[in-house]
Amino acid sequence: MRSMTGCGRGHAAGKGIDITIDVRSVNHRFLDVSARLGNEFLFLQEPVRKETGKYLKRGHIDITMTLIKGQEISQDIEINEVLADLYMKKAQQLCANYHCELGVTAGQLLEMPGVSTITSTSLDADEVTELAIQALDEALDHLVQMRADEGKRMGEDLALHLSLARQLREKILVRAPSVPEEYREKLLVRLENLHIESVDEARIAQEVALVADRCAIDEELARLDSHFQQMDVYLMETGEIGKKMDFLIQEMNREANTIGSKASDAEIAKHVVDLKSEIEKMREQVQNVE
Repeated sequence: MRSMTGCGRGHAAGKGIDITIDVRSVNHRFLDVSARLGNEFLFLQEPVRKETGKYLKRGHIDITMTLIKGQEISQDIEINEVLADLYMKKAQQLCANYHCELGVTAGQLLEMPGVSTITSTSLDADEVTELAIQALDEALDHLVQMRADEGKRMGEDLALHLSLARQLREKILVRAPSVPEEYREKLLVRLENLHIESVDEARIAQEVALVADRCAIDEELARLDSHFQQMDVYLMETGEIGKKMDFLIQEMNREANTIGSKASDAEIAKHVVDLKSEIEKMREQVQNVE
């Protein structure tokens, strides 16, 4: 079992570039990869997404790349002389129209939009991709390990709440047979208080049988036990099991609600409230299971 939260960092360097990749993940229904690589490296988007999919199956993944160019990557400045001439001619025209002196310096002209462009030796896309994937693999290895460690702790917590839910089911199972009999005793006391001397035992038995049928929860308890056993299996599995667990938790909650509505008993109702609390704690944890 693995969590969907964690982080990792990877690094790779070579041929004038130094790449660092940071990966962070949080819970999400599906695998959602968001890669911030810079406009210069849009060609990395697809390789990065594909590589991430080899490691992870669910979660929102934020990937950030930092690339530092070494001295081997030379830079230069290109001057758009045609545009510079146009700026000067317009400036001279304005001075002539408004009888002012032309005070444009070379530095000011270089700062005009489009006049100067910083260029650098183009990076080889294949080399950048190879180094980026190398750094990404290292970051994802760290992320997966962190998610596995967190998943182990989550599994222990889920097992604890599952055990408590089992105990509450057993209490309900033991209590359930007493409900019809206690109803019969209360009914006899009520008839006695009403000073009804002649009581039809068959009619009382029929009434108690109806109540017993209405509050019968044997099937719900059996299904609940089956869900608990299935959760035991999931706790031992690896891979993408979060969705299966989430569905199973919904089924547990449904059975608990049905038991609470049918039992008509204060003690069972109290156990059901506690049972639903344990199921909710499991649900909260399962939301973060891959």
